[in-house]
Amino acid sequence: MAAVPKVSVITCTHNPRRDYLDLVIDGLRAQTADLCNWEYLVIDNASDPDRRPSVDLSWHPHTRIVREEKLGLTAARLRGIVESQGTILVFVDDDNVLAPDYLDHVIQIADHKPFIGAWSGQCLPQFEKAPPEWTRRYWGNLVIREFANDVWSNLPRLDLTMPCGAGLCVRRVVANRYVHLHESGQRKFQFDRTGNSLLSGGDNDLAACACDVGLGVGLFHSLKLTHLIPSERLSVDYLSRLAEGIQFSSILLDAAREGAPPPASLSGWMADQLRLIRLRGPHRTIRKAVYRGRSRARRHLQDAQ
Repeated sequence: MAAVPKVSVITCTHNPRRDYLDLVIDGLRAQTADLCNWEYLVIDNASDPDRRPSVDLSWHPHTRIVREEKLGLTAARLRGIVESQGTILVFVDDDNVLAPDYLDHVIQIADHKPFIGAWSGQCLPQFEKAPPEWTRRYWGNLVIREFANDVWSNLPRLDLTMPCGAGLCVRRVVANRYVHLHESGQRKFQFDRTGNSLLSGGDNDLAACACDVGLGVGLFHSLKLTHLIPSERLSVDYLSRLAEGIQFSSILLDAAREGAPPPASLSGWMADQLRLIRLRGPHRTIRKAVYRGRSRARRHLQDAQ
């Protein structure tokens, strides 16, 4: 009987860019971690027939491509959790290129920080085209993250210590908690992207499950990956839709974990208008999108009552 791998690396993908996915595979193939310590699963999330992931995995003895017909990143992640065997799960998006020592550091952190249940690291950008300078303030929304010090906490919604979905590492007990939330009907709303939607929040919900089971969350400087950024993600339209989706799903996730937000107030509305007056160009457009996302979320919560 083959030994159970310590780490399961999972890539969920829907209609991937072939050149990006090839770079992701190259990054995994270059890992310094012994192949016997990790397995690799590609979850093909209802890709179109001519866009299905086709990659050479013959270099690794423990790999599989699994088809998940239900569209949506949440469904793909849940399938990856169920199909995987490792005690540590590492979610590597189809535009994430891991540094060669990434998995070695994952194993070290897992062994030396048993009180941490979910963690990630630095996400360094590789832009397809040079980004306009005005976009810099929105790079956080694009999952670009650089920092110098390790930080952790047991606070599930603290931005300073919250892991991101790119390269997210979770212990099996944390992943099982996330599966339970969905199987028990506690997560009727899907926080992740489905098709072309730009909702997000499922990665935060998954990471927050660490705190549910008495563990912490953290960020570690030694973990580095390159996040491939296509040119279309730097447009005003994309960044606006992304900001709206993030705000919408963030409020719904807070409501699921902490209770519904307070109702809108006249003073809050006036403060929003004053902020808009001070903004120009794309910043004004994107701020309006944030407000739309917040309003949509409040209406959704009211309709659900």
